[in-house]
Amino acid sequence: MAKILFVVTGADHWTLNDGTRHPTGFWAEEAVAPYEEFKRAGHEVVVATPGGVVPTVDRGSLAPDFNGGQEGADRMAAALAAFTELEHPVRLEDVDLAEYAAVFYPGGHGPMEDLAVNADSGRLITRALDSGTPLGVVCHAPAAFLAATREDGAHAVAGLRITGFTNVEERQAGLADKAVWLLQDRLTEAGAVFQEGEPWAPYVVVDGNLVTGQNPASSAPLAIELLKKLA
Repeated sequence: MAKILFVVTGADHWTLNDGTRHPTGFWAEEAVAPYEEFKRAGHEVVVATPGGVVPTVDRGSLAPDFNGGQEGADRMAAALAAFTELEHPVRLEDVDLAEYAAVFYPGGHGPMEDLAVNADSGRLITRALDSGTPLGVVCHAPAAFLAATREDGAHAVAGLRITGFTNVEERQAGLADKAVWLLQDRLTEAGAVFQEGEPWAPYVVVDGNLVTGQNPASSAPLAIELLKKLA
């Protein structure tokens, strides 16, 4: 049994370009699907958030429209309730990477607000990449890569093949015009080799010890790829 660190956003909103706060947090499927895969494989999960705050779920991610109907929404809510580690997070600032066999970041718009500028998270990502620790990051969580810079100012993901929530998907979700910046644009500017699949379809990119997923549907496939690196 290995210990896997879940780094989860502590934000409950995303500030839009007009200064208003869009309610958000982490996306349920992106936390639940990997959690279930990891637990099924016999691993322990520890949740970390900035400041150790209990993370907020994006209520939209529990809606029937995003879960294939009411029955799916009920299943997602029940699965989220069973993810009790979310209720007892450790402080991200206190995390020692050496204690964990892998690191995983679920998305939601929350990471665009806090993890994108969180230096503790940035250092953790850089250490994981450099040490070979398996690192999985999905959907909007690659925003955390923007805080992962080296002493010379270069981004730790420069030159790496990655994916994440695309400009097309953000436009189709209706939030692109309201965003201060778009994830795909910023990651490309940071020097990452951004790759994209079909909108909303599962798409996972593996580059060394880094595994990234494009959208919520990519969460479970990403977790399976990450588990292969623990075998």
